[in-house]
Amino acid sequence: MEDRDDRRAPVPDTSCPPWALREYAVLADGERGAVLDPRGRIVWLCAPRWHDDAVFSALIGGAGHFTVEPTDPWHVWGGSYEEGTLIRISRWVTADCVIECREALALPTRTDRLVLLRRMRVERGGARLRMALDPRPGFGAVRMRGLRQEEGVWTAGTEGLRMRLAGAPDAVWRDGAGLCGEFRLREGETHDLVLELSEGPESGPLDADALWRTTEREWGRAVPDCSRLIAPREARHAYAVLRGLTSVSGGMVAAATTSLPERANSGRNYDYRYAWLRDQCYAGLAVAAHGPHPLVDDAVRFVAERVLADGDGVRPAYTVDGRPVGRERSLRLPGYPGGNDHVGNDAGAQFQLDTFGEALQLFAAAAAHDRLTEEAERAARVAVDVVERQWLKPEAGLWELENRWWTHSRLSVVCGLRRMAEVLPGPAGRRCAGLADTVLRETRRRCLRADGRWRRAEDDDGPEAALLVPMARGCAFGEGDGDAATRAYLESRLTEDGYLYRFEHPGVPLGEAEGAFLLCGFTMALATHRVGDRVGAFRWFERTRAACGPPGLFAEEYDVRQRQLRGNLPQAFVHAMMLECAVRLAGESTLP
Repeated sequence: MEDRDDRRAPVPDTSCPPWALREYAVLADGERGAVLDPRGRIVWLCAPRWHDDAVFSALIGGAGHFTVEPTDPWHVWGGSYEEGTLIRISRWVTADCVIECREALALPTRTDRLVLLRRMRVERGGARLRMALDPRPGFGAVRMRGLRQEEGVWTAGTEGLRMRLAGAPDAVWRDGAGLCGEFRLREGETHDLVLELSEGPESGPLDADALWRTTEREWGRAVPDCSRLIAPREARHAYAVLRGLTSVSGGMVAAATTSLPERANSGRNYDYRYAWLRDQCYAGLAVAAHGPHPLVDDAVRFVAERVLADGDGVRPAYTVDGRPVGRERSLRLPGYPGGNDHVGNDAGAQFQLDTFGEALQLFAAAAAHDRLTEEAERAARVAVDVVERQWLKPEAGLWELENRWWTHSRLSVVCGLRRMAEVLPGPAGRRCAGLADTVLRETRRRCLRADGRWRRAEDDDGPEAALLVPMARGCAFGEGDGDAATRAYLESRLTEDGYLYRFEHPGVPLGEAEGAFLLCGFTMALATHRVGDRVGAFRWFERTRAACGPPGLFAEEYDVRQRQLRGNLPQAFVHAMMLECAVRLAGESTLP
């Protein structure tokens, strides 16, 4: 292996051609995520944590991958997750054999070390499999140095990152392909590969059996029983996704990837490897509807810490260790087809008022389960102070657009203040109730039309699916106000083939400007359920639930006509809202 850095812009790795997004699976352990294509190639992995540089970046046109696949090119692929986990079983069928490869990021997790497990097994016949490991830190720009083997374990490193690989003692280094090996397995035989990437020194043997046992045990503890919910298998899968995206810090990333396009060549390609406070609140509220599970505590802790630390300067998004998100920049990579190669996110510097409304709702939900910590109660009081100072100012809103007087943001704040008024004692509670009345009164004056429908914003009469969120939360704004009229209007203007879009783009038909927004479809299901239309709620739920790919993962958007996912994946807030639907439509909610 060459002992040098090569920082020229890489050529796309043609050994890892791109797939439609619906075909990719994701392994995650809370601190980072690996994207796996159906042929057995891990094409995306950042190390040591979500927001760090990728070691495998073939997904967006960089170098670096970790492949295990049959040598026989004449095969079909499939696979599934073990229920309630992000342990993936890839499955390949050739003319003569059936092969499975069990794959996971090992648990319990550490912030400075990841361990990737791959266990090959031949279910029928005899098989030959090939391995290719080409780690390229720095989004493909840097080569590992000092490759050597000792007692069957390969080691290499670069500044700040160390690699170990067990299970391939006979592999050889090939320029352009990496560390390559081949395995011959008879029926019933298994073979393990264990890859470690770490910042620190070696931490003991890479014992595959022991690592698998601890990983299985941790997943068994992480995901609760969902047998009483609708779609119980999918509900458990949603829990597993949310757990896999949540760091030991409590922060939950929005998705595992960056720069996967929402629409081809449109410039809407963003880095979602960060913790959006709003998304974290959605997830915490969804889990709290089911019960006081650990993900509620994680959300409360992370959101409270950020509100206490930053007050009026709370950002929409942070790294999972609580640091600011960097400004958007290019990596000089080709990008996923139709996308680009951006890292960082300019939305991290915006002010979004609805974040405070969702945080207050989260803290109130925690209180309903007697899980409101002293720190979170202090954060709630700070959030109320911020709302009192800031609610009249234009801000970027849920969709992170230009600063305007967005209706949804004010209604979200009203919901949060009302919920906290029921929690905080004495004058603090009365203050929340009074402020909620003040905000609602002015929002009605500016944003409620004479026909009873809510405007999108003070200066915009158009349809806006974000207005469904307070309806889904059960927040009523007075008899005769705009809930029913608004919901009906949104359904008439933003629906195509049973899917829901965010808003209209002037002069552009639905489906051409962007995909249907899956968060909105699940939110419509909840809002429809709130008005007593159970059949309609199930129709929205089932239609939106059908938009996932074969691995059961949701992206942010869905191309209705092409039946394809669009944007980064797995999108945490979509899985969260799907979970809340599974709880509430089953009548199992522990919250109002």
